[in-house]
Amino acid sequence: MRAMRLEKPRSNLVLAEKLGQPALGPNQVRLRVAACGVCRTDLHILDGELTEPKLPLVPGHEIVGYVTALGEGVTSLKRGDRIGVPWLGFTCGTCAYCRSGRENLCDQARFTGYQIDGGYADEAVADARFCFPLPPGLDDVAAAPLLCAGLIGYRALRLAGPAERLGIYGFGAAAHIVAQVARYRGQRVFAFTREGDKTGQDFALSLGAEWAGSSETMPPEKLDAALIFAPVGALVPAALAATVKGGTIVCAGIHMSDIPAFPYRLLWEERVLRSVANLTRQDGEEFLALAPKVPVRTTTEAFPLAQANEALAALREGRLTGAAVLVP
Repeated sequence: MRAMRLEKPRSNLVLAEKLGQPALGPNQVRLRVAACGVCRTDLHILDGELTEPKLPLVPGHEIVGYVTALGEGVTSLKRGDRIGVPWLGFTCGTCAYCRSGRENLCDQARFTGYQIDGGYADEAVADARFCFPLPPGLDDVAAAPLLCAGLIGYRALRLAGPAERLGIYGFGAAAHIVAQVARYRGQRVFAFTREGDKTGQDFALSLGAEWAGSSETMPPEKLDAALIFAPVGALVPAALAATVKGGTIVCAGIHMSDIPAFPYRLLWEERVLRSVANLTRQDGEEFLALAPKVPVRTTTEAFPLAQANEALAALREGRLTGAAVLVP
């Protein structure tokens, strides 16, 4: 099979064209990859900001594929099933976090496209217990962003609470899905983009945001909550300043630049600052059941597998509207 592999941090991916099939173990399925989304987390791995990847590594954790083989013990899936493979690839199932519904915090967790080879390839292997059936209304490319941009965005939205006025900082793959869910729930959306990003602002408005402007600008009304998807620490004090008393700020990225010092008065009055770490299978089940009801429609740009580096560059440089997806 072919795969795009990371051989050392802070380098481009290399196309390996004659790899053997990935080994199939107990509780695992082998799948033919039909599409794999390109996520900003992949950039953090390539750039060495996430410091514990297995090497060489096949990145990619927004995998849409079709089951071709079943490992010992797999009874929940059958050959030919279309499934989604997310970031969370394994947990111990026995620790205090796992037993209390917080498997996203498991110390023994392993992650797809980080410690487990992912979907920048023709084929992949995944633990069947951490795979999801996908709603039928979206084709393979359109479904791929649901597996991280959608899932992490949904978890961030849920942890923000019942905010009437919702700010979204960084209007990329996750934000364009979250905005649709928020509007479905009757929330008002205020979108923040890079200075001068009229394309991004128009995109946000087309998805139901009632206001879109620069992240350096105060919104026309104070926010009840804000989600920060851009990995920019300076947005934290900006978002705090834009929220009402008791408002909630959710940092939704796995990596962020350092948060600058800010006056305590921005946090005072019972504002809440919190992060989102990974996802749980319950998040996946809830979101994938909700997505067809909205219905969520993803905006994507497809790239051939061999052009993974070009897709990552487009993401890094802010040249995408929506999400990039690799198609083997």
